[in-house]
Amino acid sequence: MDLGLSYLTLDRSASTLSTGERQRMQLARAVRNRTTGVLYVLDEPSIGLHPSNLEGLTGVMHDLISDGNSVVLVDHDTNVLSNADYLIELGPEAGAGGGRIIAQGTLEEIESDPVSRIGGFLTGKNEIAVRVSLSPCEVFSLGTIHLSTSDIHTVKPLEVDFPKGRLTVVTGVSGSGKTTMVLESLIPALEASIKGERLPLHVKSVFAKGIERIKLIDSAPIGINVRSTVATYADIHDELRKAYARTPDAKELKYKDGDFSYNTGKLRCPTCDGTGVISLDVQFLPDVDIPCPDCGGSRYGKEATLVKRISGCGAYSLPELMDMSVDEALKVCSDLPIVERKLKILHDLGLGYLTLGEETPSLSGGEAQRLKLASEMGKGQSDTIFVFDEPTIGLHPLDVEVLLKVFQKLIESGATVIVIEHDLDVIRNADHIIDMGPGGGELGGSIVATGTPDEICKNENSVTGLYLKNYILRHK
Repeated sequence: MDLGLSYLTLDRSASTLSTGERQRMQLARAVRNRTTGVLYVLDEPSIGLHPSNLEGLTGVMHDLISDGNSVVLVDHDTNVLSNADYLIELGPEAGAGGGRIIAQGTLEEIESDPVSRIGGFLTGKNEIAVRVSLSPCEVFSLGTIHLSTSDIHTVKPLEVDFPKGRLTVVTGVSGSGKTTMVLESLIPALEASIKGERLPLHVKSVFAKGIERIKLIDSAPIGINVRSTVATYADIHDELRKAYARTPDAKELKYKDGDFSYNTGKLRCPTCDGTGVISLDVQFLPDVDIPCPDCGGSRYGKEATLVKRISGCGAYSLPELMDMSVDEALKVCSDLPIVERKLKILHDLGLGYLTLGEETPSLSGGEAQRLKLASEMGKGQSDTIFVFDEPTIGLHPLDVEVLLKVFQKLIESGATVIVIEHDLDVIRNADHIIDMGPGGGELGGSIVATGTPDEICKNENSVTGLYLKNYILRHK
């Protein structure tokens, strides 16, 4: 109950638990066993936790410490970090620009360290810029999306309105019914309505005039094998193959753009067949994947390195370019308008540190979400709803700021953005909030408050409103 899992039924199959729920179950077992002398390592334990549940989480960690254990956790949530005895901060940037310890010490030492990038967020000196707030009468001025449902799981019958062309944040404690309402009711209902098909049985009606598309941008892994890379998923690799096929070197050697494909082209590495890795069959143990000894993981044979493309930054082969980060490639490809535009979108999404040849299945949930969004940026979106399921998972406050700018760009292009979220910075930037609860499981499933952030703060029925009000007061 302290860890916010009171809504789980005792017969719930463990395989249906989310990552955060499973991690907290393991943590509960550890506390129950009353161990001592154990080092516990927690990876993002705040995932999926409402601010009200964070108090229980920090309490459990203190219980582990008082029993004589050590706790190391990786996290970004400043509410969790503010309980640390000692902080180790890595950076200063992501990817090749990071990987170094830039600050370490007690909270006071981190907060006073000018090099620290998290210190200002711990003290409240740094804060994420707040979007221009709308008055209550402006929120629904562009239209309304209405959903009517009967009960499903632990969610009671609902009548709910989402403002068109605005940022709506769906909040509530863990298990309050947010996912059921948005992912199991709204999305299937709209998809059925758009296709002219029968609505889900529990959906009474849905009204969404002018909406032709609904896109779920979730954190599910992209691609299922190593052949899917950042460059191929962002539709950059095909343009690069064409550019290299136009070079004097390629023409002299009679290479076509198809030859530069690491999936089927003649320039792919023959040893690893263009995957960049080879699998070792270890007797009695799972297979082990190692970088290809011939191409070093570049996926290309030695012949591909002979074809250079000259730009203002120098001459580079395609294998060399694929080993560059998005930001590095942006400079090299400034003379390729289509490639430059797509790379600029990745940069604006905060993904400039990813290498072009990086395998998409290895990306974090937050990186996968933003990469999925890349193909949607820069288009008119007035007929589209974008749904984000906890997009701040694994994000530093500076990354959250980038995410909010992405939401703003989508809204400026006419899109309707609906976000399921616990992060108070995202919640305070909403045009409209739908707060579910009041508790989790059977104690939840109802809409307890709706309105602008100011209205939610004043609503005594909203637990989220209480934490949001205190958060805003701390940052004034």
